[in-house]
Amino acid sequence: MSFRTIVIKERAKLDLKLNYLVCRNDKEIKVFIPEISELILESTGISLTCALISELVKNNVKIIFCDQKHNPESEVLPYYGNYHSAKRLKNQITWNEEAKAIVWTEIIKNKIYQQSILLEELNHKNESELLRNYLSQVVLNDYTNREGHSAKVYFNALFGLNFSRREDEDINSALNYGYAVLLSCFNREIVKSGYLTQLGIWHKNEFNDFNLGSDFMEPFRILIDRIVINLNKEEDFRTQILKIFDFQVKIKEKSYYLENAISLYCKSLFDCLNNEGKGEISFYEM
Repeated sequence: MSFRTIVIKERAKLDLKLNYLVCRNDKEIKVFIPEISELILESTGISLTCALISELVKNNVKIIFCDQKHNPESEVLPYYGNYHSAKRLKNQITWNEEAKAIVWTEIIKNKIYQQSILLEELNHKNESELLRNYLSQVVLNDYTNREGHSAKVYFNALFGLNFSRREDEDINSALNYGYAVLLSCFNREIVKSGYLTQLGIWHKNEFNDFNLGSDFMEPFRILIDRIVINLNKEEDFRTQILKIFDFQVKIKEKSYYLENAISLYCKSLFDCLNNEGKGEISFYEM
């Protein structure tokens, strides 16, 4: 099972030797490809061979390319992620609207719940209670936008009343980087399971290739928020955020590393969507 996240920050040459990724710069390092889950390339001075890319894709390794500011910019997704892709794509296209509404509502309710838990831990008890009230008011498909109201209360409690997600500042840079890395994990799981990332259940932006990943990841954003509020300004925020892959969360009283938890969670979502919204979603607990 893949478990390693490989991050390359400096100029290097990457190629394939037998079943190993070989990284050459000042020294040579080899990594067994089946152990790799993500390969994050932070420098634009990195070169890699087509043979290596092909082998990484065959092993369902997520390859993430970063821009000059080290922010995730693009990623590699295989055309064929699963032997049953044709059948699963047919299922995805025929998911009925009620099933999608039921699943999306549960996702939003859990996101608000996770936000309220974090605020309570940080002694923002009034704001946490307000979010619990919003949670009780969520209707099917969240037509009353309790998610939006919760987000305003939540971010103002975490980062101050003047904070805005639209501003170009350090906090947003860290959040955006973390969310992008998290989204890539969900995209990888979706493709590996044989579904299309473009076809979301709520997100339907024609310019977004990752609508379904954007849907599924919502409750997990709070894990990134937990890291960002405790960032050490003396250290690179990207390195600190990538420690998320060392996180363990609980699902049904069992502990799982983040990627395994995402896999179980996504499987439960697919089961619900393929079963007209019926079934139990495997949400995580801290």
